[in-house]
Amino acid sequence: MAIAQTETIAAQLSMAAPQLSLEIVKFKPRGDIDQRSKLDRHGGKGGAFVAEIREAMRKGKLESAMHSLKDAPGDEEAPGLVFAAFLKREAIEDVLVLRSDHSIDDIKKTSGAGFKIGTNSVRRATYAKRLLPGSEVIHYRGAADTRIRKLDERIMQKLPDGGEVGPADALIMARSGLVRLGLESRISMVFSSDEMLPAIGQGIVAVECAETDWKTRANFALINHEETKVCALAERETLWVLNGHCNTPIAGHASFEKSALHLKAAVLGLNGENIIEASGVGDPARPRELGRAIGLELLEQGAATLIESSR
Repeated sequence: MAIAQTETIAAQLSMAAPQLSLEIVKFKPRGDIDQRSKLDRHGGKGGAFVAEIREAMRKGKLESAMHSLKDAPGDEEAPGLVFAAFLKREAIEDVLVLRSDHSIDDIKKTSGAGFKIGTNSVRRATYAKRLLPGSEVIHYRGAADTRIRKLDERIMQKLPDGGEVGPADALIMARSGLVRLGLESRISMVFSSDEMLPAIGQGIVAVECAETDWKTRANFALINHEETKVCALAERETLWVLNGHCNTPIAGHASFEKSALHLKAAVLGLNGENIIEASGVGDPARPRELGRAIGLELLEQGAATLIESSR
């Protein structure tokens, strides 16, 4: 999927600046090499998928890097680097992918009783406990197509302690990723954002480069989607204010309605029972101001307690 995203960026940049000579460099971070461990072993998503790539940019080995924005930590600084472009946002929803011998009626009628649902996301796992309280959520990792293959073939998920879990009956995945891979037909159910608020930055592909590389920044500015950038800045400001971590179920989504910027965010307890939500409307010219206000409102409602309890 990362290659497909990078090729999309390269295609857009080639159209906007045909004089450029582009080279795609494949980079396999720790999170892709280790398909067993939970991501906190590598320092969360930032350590698993982003840290090594950022270091390569700082050392001049890469001029720019593509990130799925939901995998880029927003609770820490990235000295010397800056997001140079945000591509137009794709689908934000989470979806349920069922094994072929199950039906959506089965899982709805039983509230998931007897079903093993695979995900690596603590946010998705927590929402699953709320929406399908009878189900068992199991740790499940791998590239999107690999996860679906393991689902269909009833392959057990190996755990870092040498044990196994599964096989899974269903997976919760990002709709945008399945669409990008041509696997949209595998979607059994789409969760609305009211049912399962997406991750901060979900559906957004961003390009990062050195802060002082003005030439590269100018080139990528040609493909920046301003509306998406505004939404991303609002969401990530909320995440920064909350100072969450990889084990904290934090969700948020900003969108435009007419000329106003709307933002809704939530912090959940790991048991799925507790949830704190906040929403507001702001000026698109000041997205961070709205994001900061929503983050502070969540903290006032007790979000810090839920965040601390998930450490």
